[in-house]
Amino acid sequence: MPALPRLPVVRELIKIYGISAKSELGQNFIFDKNITDKIVSSAFISPTDVLVVEVGPGPGLLTRSILDAGARNVVAVEKDARFIPTLTQLTEASEDRLKILHGNMLKIPHTDILNAANISPPSLTSPSPQGNLGDIHIVGNLPFNVASPLLLQFLRMLSQRKGLFGVGARVRMTFMFQKEVGKTLTANIGTEHRGRFSVMAQSLCDVRTIYEVPSKVFFPVPKVDASVVQFVPRMDNTLDAAEYEMLENVLRYFFTKRRKTIGNILNRLAKRVPATGPLLPALLATGQAYHQAQRPENLTNEQYGEIARWIRKREIEIPLS
Repeated sequence: MPALPRLPVVRELIKIYGISAKSELGQNFIFDKNITDKIVSSAFISPTDVLVVEVGPGPGLLTRSILDAGARNVVAVEKDARFIPTLTQLTEASEDRLKILHGNMLKIPHTDILNAANISPPSLTSPSPQGNLGDIHIVGNLPFNVASPLLLQFLRMLSQRKGLFGVGARVRMTFMFQKEVGKTLTANIGTEHRGRFSVMAQSLCDVRTIYEVPSKVFFPVPKVDASVVQFVPRMDNTLDAAEYEMLENVLRYFFTKRRKTIGNILNRLAKRVPATGPLLPALLATGQAYHQAQRPENLTNEQYGEIARWIRKREIEIPLS
């Protein structure tokens, strides 16, 4: 795949178009292509990907690195109309390997992305088996205030096999987060950073930090460093969509009481929802290393899955706090 022709540097394009970072949108730009090249190589974006979806390309430096890596089919979804002219230049320079959609990734129909990529979506009522189509890679250097809500939405869609997650491709995701959020997402059992977000992500995906980005490479310079985190769907996931939805509620209930023990949390739940009374004895009887003295961060992803499955099977509604 040919490299992009020589283009004006992004920093100069920003000046030409009179674009500045909007604090209300949480925008911080990277102007060093060495950094974006390292992000792309660490994420293993390659010509073998059937589709690369870039969320929030902004002025397009990460987009250039994606195209220079040989990506054959790239769709960039950009909310801020000010960046469309700079991205349009990339479309022309890339010989139409890049397509631009102006919209909010949280709201845009995924069929619009598939149509732009010239990929025919399957029947919405019968999603295709994962991996039949090839690899789709969703990537984004997002404003910190957008990355977490977007990941939550994507995890739900992954559990439901909807949108990009239901076309028969293995969908990897690579996003940039505040470093502390990255620590939470990748936190091991029993560590101080482990929380609701850790279990939600790790129950569906193998999660790892692939690159650390110091704050000094951004403009304006944010107060915190960043981490690039990658999510690869687990082939051994056994939670269906309804069980994953229940898992969200279970985790919210447990981790709002993270200083309490598991025994205390479940006994309090049994008082509020008597139908959950048999849950603790049932868990202790499984022999799966449940201990009443454990705290929420000490349970495994699989143990939380068992709790969610037990409650969902009995169609019990639990309080969210």
